[in-house]
Amino acid sequence: MTAAKLHIKTSLAPISVHSPYDGALLGSVDATDPAEINHLLETARRGATVSRNLPRHKRANILEGAARIVESRRDGFAETIVREAGKTIVQARKEVLRCVNTLKLSAEEAKRNAGEIVPFDAYTGSEQRQGWFTREPLGIITAITPYNDPLNLVAHKLGPAIAGGNSVLLKPSNLTPFSAIKLVEALREAGLPQEVITAIHGDRELVTALISAREVRMVSFTGGFAAGEAISRAAGLKKLAMELGGNAPVIVMNDCEFDKAVEGCVSGAFWAAGQNCIGAQRILIQAELYNRFRDALIAATSKLKAGDPRQEDTDVGPMISKQVAERAEAAVTEAIKAGAKLLCGHRREGSLYHPTVLEGTPLTCRLWHEEVFAPVVMLAPFGTFDEAIEMANDPDYSLHAGIFTSDLNVALDAANRIEAGGVMINDSSDYRFDAMPFGGFKYGSMGREGVRFAYEDMTQPKVVCINRG
Repeated sequence: MTAAKLHIKTSLAPISVHSPYDGALLGSVDATDPAEINHLLETARRGATVSRNLPRHKRANILEGAARIVESRRDGFAETIVREAGKTIVQARKEVLRCVNTLKLSAEEAKRNAGEIVPFDAYTGSEQRQGWFTREPLGIITAITPYNDPLNLVAHKLGPAIAGGNSVLLKPSNLTPFSAIKLVEALREAGLPQEVITAIHGDRELVTALISAREVRMVSFTGGFAAGEAISRAAGLKKLAMELGGNAPVIVMNDCEFDKAVEGCVSGAFWAAGQNCIGAQRILIQAELYNRFRDALIAATSKLKAGDPRQEDTDVGPMISKQVAERAEAAVTEAIKAGAKLLCGHRREGSLYHPTVLEGTPLTCRLWHEEVFAPVVMLAPFGTFDEAIEMANDPDYSLHAGIFTSDLNVALDAANRIEAGGVMINDSSDYRFDAMPFGGFKYGSMGREGVRFAYEDMTQPKVVCINRG
């Protein structure tokens, strides 16, 4: 597997890409020298002019065409995701279909979200004025994407940016660059001018140069809190959109549909080897149901097959690297030493970390408060509903939450009181539809993804007012 030449060539050593599962060398990409930032910005400036001048129907046609190309080559895209990200083949196919949907949603947004009439005569003294506002491109956008959804999260940044008439400097994860490269190739094959997207690969020095450049009007970043804080300090006066992870709670009430709740919590906790920012990390179970639910969840978890992600019957593939799996293992060991009880899992084979369930994790433990981003879930009983809400809201950042209950009043009360960007009722926290607004509450929350909402972040209103007096 080799990288397409979509970026600036330098004398820097190429960046090698390895399989998370067996360490096999998949290929390499050329590293971009930070000294080339002026050349990159010059290309992006030309791209911004070209993109702005593309009629909306052409932007939509390009995005629709790219969706058709990705769909027609879905097996190849899925194989790339499996090889470089370690997702199981079943999960990879679903990600490809989500990417297709994201591109189609972006095409629709290009055609419909153009602005509104402004009712100037609603204000005394403006009866003789009429006009409207349009949505205009920001210009150059820097997009930085992670490894866990290497195709669809790239589409979530490129699709709305193109729909809005911007150019993009795209920095995908060095661990999973090939899915992003294939998507850029599909967009170009569908008619996107070359200079509208520049894919680049490099280290922190390159990222700092990209985000601090004055001409970059927005940074769209998905990743960790430490990197997000560093970006916010370096970016200067520009728009920031950040999705920085979560620590999702799922509340299980006595009156839940039991089997559905167990299935949803197992899937929510261990999808994509737990490398899922909205994955269920803390399952809070009403005390009377606790023992029964715990035993059923352990039984279901123990049936999951962890192993080769290329096999159709594999449920849990590897983590992105041996080092990341070792960190997850160390975090669980620390929690156990602090008093947590291991119920199953906590076994590592290289980058493969088997699905792990804990109970009795101290609320002061790092694992309770921070995002684990691994196939690890913690169980805890609660007495009253108020206690469940308090436990759910404990961390100082939150993306999604879930609740399983048959009582509509309880469900709506939870939706009102849980501090999260989304509350999934009778679903695990990890449900996401690509058209909905997606982002966090509390610390670090900045902007929303979801095509319409990202499109609006990536454009700016311009008012036109006619004085007829």
